Amino acid sequence: MASFLPLLPQHLAEQVSAGLRQREQGYRGRFAPSPTGAMHCGNLRTALLGWLEARLQGGAWLLRIDDLDTPRNRPGASEAIQADLLWLGLAWDGSVLWQSERRGIYGSVLSGLRRQGWLYGCRCSRRMLADISAPHGLGGVYPGSCRELALGWGMEQGRCPSWRLRLPAGALCWQERYGPPGELDGPQAVGDVVLRRADGFLAYHLATAVDELVLGISDVLRGSDLWGATAAQVAVMARLGASPPRYGHLPLWRDGQGQRLSKREGSEGLAGLRAQGLDAPAVVGLLAASAGLVPQGARLSAAELLQELTPSCLDACLRAFSDGAASGAKT
Repeated sequence: MASFLPLLPQHLAEQVSAGLRQREQGYRGRFAPSPTGAMHCGNLRTALLGWLEARLQGGAWLLRIDDLDTPRNRPGASEAIQADLLWLGLAWDGSVLWQSERRGIYGSVLSGLRRQGWLYGCRCSRRMLADISAPHGLGGVYPGSCRELALGWGMEQGRCPSWRLRLPAGALCWQERYGPPGELDGPQAVGDVVLRRADGFLAYHLATAVDELVLGISDVLRGSDLWGATAAQVAVMARLGASPPRYGHLPLWRDGQGQRLSKREGSEGLAGLRAQGLDAPAVVGLLAASAGLVPQGARLSAAELLQELTPSCLDACLRAFSDGAASGAKT
């Protein structure tokens, strides 16, 4: 715990240390959707694969609702996510975790980073930041325009600054199982990461990194669109003196034109599949077949699928699935 004490209040340092100890005791995975709309097939497949891996490893599978970005949340979406998972037979362990109820933890970490001099205020305009505004992806790399400026932290000309994390020189590395090798150069490929937005909202990278540590997450299984975001989260963990979990970034589900599915575009989820007459075993079979776990047209429950797999079999299938997608096979 000593590495956290200069930065965090003792009670929070103890939570981080307890989470890291819990990680060492066995597999702990999580599914962390944002309540911005109905889950599409890609979200459902990721949930199924994460649930299978956790159960095959004899570990825990947590459900965390990433609801910090309240302007993007949609009424009823959180309840629909839970209902969809349970309809498919994917029960999670423990209570649902809500990031909106954990703002105090994130705020304490943010304050600690600021006291240690790891943060600086950025007053770049939205026009200047247009190329790096995507919430999850890398986008363009921030050039450090405000890094050496003595800017105030408060309101100026009707606008507060965003808070950025200074990244030291060198590579940000993580253990990657299915995506490209887990390494990106901090300053050149990632840039100083926003941890509090100019509108006052806590940033995705901060909350996600803190939760992986405090909740003792050992393994993160998620879509390949988040591979680039990993380095930013690893950077936050490094500043807290902690190593990251293992990551597995899996191919995205794409439509007939090769486009990734999107909640914003109303891409079809369970409601559409049910309207086609598919029941839960048919949907589980569809999701599993898309990752090469079962033949096309298979019908089985999540529990039955679990009985057909071993940890090594699932890992081999996911590696083949990822390699096939990288070589151009449709998913």
